[in-house]
Amino acid sequence: MRTIGIIANLDKPKACAVQERLQFLLNSQGIHTVCVEIRKDLASHGNTLQPLAAAEMVFVLGGDGTLLGVARHLARWNVPLLGINVGHLGFLSEAEPTDIDETVRRVSEREYDLERRMMLEVDVYRHGRRIEQLIGLNDAGIGKGSFARMVSVDVRVDGVLLDAYSGDGVIVSTPTGSTAYSLSCGGPIVAPQLQAMLITPICPHTLSARPCVISDTQEVSLVVHATHEDLGLTVDGQIGVRLQPEDEVKVRKAQVVTTLVKWRDREFFSVLRQKLHGQDASAHHDGGRESTGGTELAARTDG
Repeated sequence: MRTIGIIANLDKPKACAVQERLQFLLNSQGIHTVCVEIRKDLASHGNTLQPLAAAEMVFVLGGDGTLLGVARHLARWNVPLLGINVGHLGFLSEAEPTDIDETVRRVSEREYDLERRMMLEVDVYRHGRRIEQLIGLNDAGIGKGSFARMVSVDVRVDGVLLDAYSGDGVIVSTPTGSTAYSLSCGGPIVAPQLQAMLITPICPHTLSARPCVISDTQEVSLVVHATHEDLGLTVDGQIGVRLQPEDEVKVRKAQVVTTLVKWRDREFFSVLRQKLHGQDASAHHDGGRESTGGTELAARTDG
């Protein structure tokens, strides 16, 4: 018997009704369902998601931030995710609540493709010792706090100095994250199937600072210098780590991936136009973050 998981973010008012309808339709097709209900803070839900490890796929009922959080937890099991947008922008989502019947039909008849999205592995070093290791689907960045002065970030690629950026910080993002915070900082839009990383300065204090696209096989090292300690690292705008001056953050392609369920008739640039054209500034700035990491870097949120 086929087994499909359903994760419902109870912080979203529509999630419960969509979950009930989705479960009814899947069961009527002879598909077994495993339902998990979560809240905004996904950090405490790691063990709760264990039963979904063997599922054929998982429906994620929430916004893009919900899907980002779920992706970090389920990546080790490589369970395909299908987002149903009950949040705001829903750029990573493939369906809307009004499409539930058609969504179940497509899944039942296996009318979809699986798209592998690269993720980032992020290590934090202090005095030469690793103190944190994180993974993310969208991006990782270091920056100053809301009211702190500028920071300087030495950025090296495979050990070679790229530049020393002075400003609010630096973002390293995947192609998936190119339409999130990096975009609002002037970074390019990168087709999600490409294997690359983007380095985007945040509000650089020089006209010569420009975003850079590098190979996914390279490693980025970021060392932050500041005369204050209001510094932080955020991953996907959801996980926050307080940094100290001279800490080093190393970013590379992760060994795990996020697999997304995609409709065959839904093309990336068409979705891009639909989602971003005419959206207000707050929606444009993020691409789906739900929670902050304690610094200005993660201050822009969406559902």
